[in-house]
Amino acid sequence: MAVPTKINTWQMVEPGKLEKTTIDVPELKAGEALVQVVGCGVCHTDVGYFYDGVPTVNKPPLTLGHEIAGIVVAGDENLVGKEVIVPAVMPCNDCPICASGRGNRCLKQAMPGNSLGIYGGFSDYIPVPSVDLCVIEDRKGMPLEKLSVVADAITSPYQAAMRAEIKEGDVVVVTGATGGIGVYMTQIAAALGAKEVIAIARNKEKLARALDYGATYTISTLDKDAKAISKEIRAYSKEKKLPNYGLKIFECTGTKAGQEIGLSLITFLSKMMVIGYGVAKTDYMLSRLMAFDAEIIGSWGCLPKYYPEVLNMVLEGKIKIEPFVDVRPMSTILKAYEEAHSGKLMKRIVLTPDF
Repeated sequence: MAVPTKINTWQMVEPGKLEKTTIDVPELKAGEALVQVVGCGVCHTDVGYFYDGVPTVNKPPLTLGHEIAGIVVAGDENLVGKEVIVPAVMPCNDCPICASGRGNRCLKQAMPGNSLGIYGGFSDYIPVPSVDLCVIEDRKGMPLEKLSVVADAITSPYQAAMRAEIKEGDVVVVTGATGGIGVYMTQIAAALGAKEVIAIARNKEKLARALDYGATYTISTLDKDAKAISKEIRAYSKEKKLPNYGLKIFECTGTKAGQEIGLSLITFLSKMMVIGYGVAKTDYMLSRLMAFDAEIIGSWGCLPKYYPEVLNMVLEGKIKIEPFVDVRPMSTILKAYEEAHSGKLMKRIVLTPDF
């Protein structure tokens, strides 16, 4: 297998500005692999970095993109030729945080498009740590580029589900249920046995679709505030004879409105998982957490150990990808950013290299 000496890439040279350029393939160290990128998903986080000037660990110029599927072309001999998913966050595996089982938030973690030097997924090749690569032994006919969304859009909500300890019979609420992460959060909650999955979002057409992919009830926020939504959920719970405690809330929007809705739903023994990224600040009376014995928990990335489990759920059809992915050539990257930034996309864009 030919090993390139150059990487073609779309670099963010400064927030809001992209440039197609070429960089050197670095000398691989022990424990590293060079992956040929087959597909890279456009995440809301990438859009935040690009348009909002949200600081990345490594400053521009750097290449964004952290949802990567590809083929190992150099490095560990046992991996060369293998199809892989690159975890969005790769822990050091050698620190107290990793030893505690919380390596998804390792302070030395490598994240493409953020803290992996100048390297990111919107390229034709990327050097990465090899120890936690998720090997795909049999795609079962699924196009490799579409599996790139497993790297973040599916595994991040799965990590949140594990932290929330979703179990059979749970009542789950997902705010931003039709977004890039929310469409998988609803499916994961249903697959793990939740009795009810209440989907909250703006777009009524997307909400109707959610009923085919895990949601049992939907609420549009177009004509309702947080108080009205809370009232509707209480009425629905009473009608369905659902418990008035133990609600598990997954906030996937990162917006002030979404956060306020989630916070308004906290009651006895609730867990609210914060997954969506945003810069909004929200007021909340913390004493309510004391009175309800409730929890608000942040959830970042996903432990690499969960990737094979999530991949199997996808390949077994428990989590559907096809209806939510739109594959395009990487040369359309700026348009993809613009459309993702608009918030009107029905599907997550995956870009395939065409340098």
